[in-house]
Amino acid sequence: MSNPTRERVIDRGKKETETSSNSTVQTCPECDSPTLVQSTEMAELVCDDCGLVLEEGQIDRGPEWRAFNQNERDSKSRVGAPTTKTMHDDGMTTTIDWKDQDASGRTLSADQRSKMHRLRTWQERIRTKDASERNLQFALSEIDRMSSSLGVPRSVREVASVIYRRALAEDLIRGRSIEGVATSALYAACRQEGIPRSLDEVVTVARIERIEIARTYRYIASELGLEMQPVDPKQYLPRFASELGVSEEVQRKATEIIDVSTEAGLLSGKSPTGLAAAALYSACLLCNENMTQREVAKVAQVTEVTIRNRYREQLEAMDVC
Repeated sequence: MSNPTRERVIDRGKKETETSSNSTVQTCPECDSPTLVQSTEMAELVCDDCGLVLEEGQIDRGPEWRAFNQNERDSKSRVGAPTTKTMHDDGMTTTIDWKDQDASGRTLSADQRSKMHRLRTWQERIRTKDASERNLQFALSEIDRMSSSLGVPRSVREVASVIYRRALAEDLIRGRSIEGVATSALYAACRQEGIPRSLDEVVTVARIERIEIARTYRYIASELGLEMQPVDPKQYLPRFASELGVSEEVQRKATEIIDVSTEAGLLSGKSPTGLAAAALYSACLLCNENMTQREVAKVAQVTEVTIRNRYREQLEAMDVC
């Protein structure tokens, strides 16, 4: 005789077994198999072992058409790209194809091509209704341009766009250039996402001076309450080591040097790129690999004087000198 506290029969002939941890597992009432398959094509819930249909007539939430390859799926789909903050209208816009062809691939006539050209022109004009939207469009295009030049992932572009929109909503752009706020938002996004991009690297792809970017970045980070963690110099090591072509042994030694320098308190107030470059140069000396200060300084975009000062401190912390 079955225990009523362990088993109970529910609607539609399904059996639900209660475990000691108060969690329930749906099983087949015929064979007690927990392997139930949701068939979207037949809109049924079927036992995979005995074939018993537990539920039928479910709502099919898939498309009403069928596709057998990716090209057919793309041509029949009636949805566009997902919304994104990297566009001023969040990507909710109509796009007129640049190809002068109809749906069947036939070339349009001269009158139709002229008409499509006028439609594209008006489409670009009506996408922005006022000056504020035009400025936002320009700022987001600048963020996208600089992100492509720096090679940062898509998530950083999204975060930078959100930071710029927040600055725009808080009226922090008044009295400052659009390029300055956009560049500062991108640098702040790199810091938040843990992407190793120094301010000097951002300056190389920007169209304004370094001092304006730094001033605007500090202002935006303070006003928006952005919590920025100190940059770990070890984040720069893989990229610098790859560009210099050093061995894995040198990279591991450089990581050890930075760890020892951190324990000795040498990171406070120092540039993380300079520390990473000096650690690589020190590791090359300890591993007997030929590498000049000029080569390391060029890759890290720091001066040779910075490397000389930092690597001596690091070697002293390692008790080498």
